[in-house]
Amino acid sequence: MWYEILPSLTVMYVCLTIPGFSTTFIHKYTNGGKEKRIARNTYQWHLMERDRRVSGTDRYFESKGLENID
Repeated sequence: MWYEILPSLTVMYVCLTIPGFSTTFIHKYTNGGKEKRIARNTYQWHLMERDRRVSGTDRYFESKGLENID
């Protein structure tokens, strides 16, 4: 019947979702607990450059709060 295909669909779904989830966890681990930011256009690139400049450590993922910015 139609339900005999469910186990194989489940296996395919799990195998296709593993790379997406593992990439997210790897980015969080390597970027100090935050997900990787992607600059898809020039505005987002300028925001990332501003965050790197403001952080004082040349890393966009280590941000300061507004109270620490001179």
